[in-house]
Amino acid sequence: MIYKEFGNTGKMVSALGFGGMRFPMHEVDGKKVIDYEKSTPLLHRAFELGVNYVDTAPYYNHSDSENAIGKALKGWRDKVYVSTKNPLSNDSADEWRQKLEASLTKLDTDYIDFYHSWGLNLKDFREKFDVKGGPVDAARKALDEGLIKHLSFSFHDDAANMIPIIDSGYFSSVLCQYNLLDRANEEAIAHAQEKGMGVVIMGPVGGGRLGAPSPQIQSLLGRKVESTAEMALRFVLGNPNVNVALSGMENLAMLEENAKVASIEGPLTAEELRHVQVMLEENKRLSELYCTGCKYCLPCPQGINIPHVFANMNMHRVFGLTNHAREEYAKLLKPMEDRKENWEKELGPDASHCIGCGQCEAKCPQHLKIIEQLRETHAALR
Repeated sequence: MIYKEFGNTGKMVSALGFGGMRFPMHEVDGKKVIDYEKSTPLLHRAFELGVNYVDTAPYYNHSDSENAIGKALKGWRDKVYVSTKNPLSNDSADEWRQKLEASLTKLDTDYIDFYHSWGLNLKDFREKFDVKGGPVDAARKALDEGLIKHLSFSFHDDAANMIPIIDSGYFSSVLCQYNLLDRANEEAIAHAQEKGMGVVIMGPVGGGRLGAPSPQIQSLLGRKVESTAEMALRFVLGNPNVNVALSGMENLAMLEENAKVASIEGPLTAEELRHVQVMLEENKRLSELYCTGCKYCLPCPQGINIPHVFANMNMHRVFGLTNHAREEYAKLLKPMEDRKENWEKELGPDASHCIGCGQCEAKCPQHLKIIEQLRETHAALR
């Protein structure tokens, strides 16, 4: 296992981190809970393989993840760094403290190594976190008491908004998205490292998208690797500004494979990185033949989320992730009345609902033949 200096914290962390959101589940008394008989040995094997960074959150796995990790930490606590999160809903210091104490209880530990403000965006940072007598003061007190060792934040906002949060000086590390398909945070990640912060990556395999076989991605190095997931993980760990790549590992086979990749000295050579960059730029160019994602075409009178539709087409056409693209497109084929969650409704209808009005094409700065490409996408993915 490769270990890296974690910013200015003085800690050495494993390149592979265990993401605690995909533990094996079963049903007990009509309630879904984690199968501890499977999760505990899985975590112990991860620790044996050298994984020393574990990430969880209060609501993962039907709110059972912290409990599962707490059970597995027995006998390992002084060898493992634990990360969990505080879901910031308002500017109350008392509520922030209550959530911290609830996590300490579920994890059955006296302290949390890296305590994150969960999904912190710039607006909430300014209006809810960084306010006098609010969570920032509660965090300082918890640090003084030793209940948390380091204050951190996880991030899903626009990439540019990460910079002022980093520059506040409050945080020791950041957890954010970064992978072969989504490099938006690349500059902010470099900035965090320059400021002495540790950087942890979520979604190194693109939320599962890069776990599917893809000859295009497997050949990015100019030579074939064993799997798409290996290429994805090696790309993330090859970034010198990344310290830890989290993976939600459901079974021993996945754990063993990822640990093997995270044990390769110098995950990518300079020449390999150069080759990947060239290939990614070419893939970006090919993707933009379909859509740059600028959203100027919206709103569509029929409610079609045109950039989202074309993003699925790029998964198929550019990256060879055809099965995943079809699975995602199938969600658009689902009747609106059968969609219970708001996020499902926001996906919009499938491309067959296009009536050819041409409003989108008149607004497209790339002058794409959107109507034709919508029909082509529907034919390829339905």
